[in-house]
Amino acid sequence: MGVAVARILVACIGLLLILAGLATAAVTGPGGDLFAALFLFVLGMLALAAVALERTRYRSLHAETTGDGPGPGGGETGHPGPRFRPTEERFVDPTTGVPMRVWLETATGERRYVADR
Repeated sequence: MGVAVARILVACIGLLLILAGLATAAVTGPGGDLFAALFLFVLGMLALAAVALERTRYRSLHAETTGDGPGPGGGETGHPGPRFRPTEERFVDPTTGVPMRVWLETATGERRYVADR
């Protein structure tokens, strides 16, 4: 929930920066401060690009495309599917303190991260 709110907030700030850059260019006219207008516009575009490209940590492309909610530790919930096998690789998520286990599909090398409780 908090990540979604932060993404919306960053997107709104980015949109406002783009609009401020366009307004600065319109108000100052052709001989105006092009640097200030471009600076605001580029910062806004970078903010929107960050929102569009940002992914939640430990999430597979499958989980991102299906819109599944994040599980404990930000990973996926439950068994990732019959193609995947658990590995011996485990770690503790430094933010949440949740133990995570890596699951691997040997044919493609795709990795999934699942809370190991």
